[in-house]
Amino acid sequence: MEKMSNYRQIVRQIFEHYAQPRPSYPATGVEKFLIMDEVRGHYQLLKVGWHQGKRVEWMMIYARVKDGKIWIEKDLTEDGITSELLEAGVPKEDIVLAFHEPEMRQYTEFAAA
Repeated sequence: MEKMSNYRQIVRQIFEHYAQPRPSYPATGVEKFLIMDEVRGHYQLLKVGWHQGKRVEWMMIYARVKDGKIWIEKDLTEDGITSELLEAGVPKEDIVLAFHEPEMRQYTEFAAA
């Protein structure tokens, strides 16, 4: 249980970092929304709004903490959050790259499920 609590804290910190305003995307009318359901282990970062007359609805990152592992469902950050998880001490066998097909995960250096 302590491991899961630690993983939730690590994921929360990473998501809070990415939720901070950045000058690299100074789009007026576009907001970042950090959605966290820590009871069920869901973490999502969205960009929503209007930019140059077009609707912006963009899920940047979505991760889940379940079954003793961190499941990265979507990651559109420049470098990916995997390296940050590893730097925080999460072993590769506890990270699932869920955006890969289940059959293909065995060929990565991370957990298959």
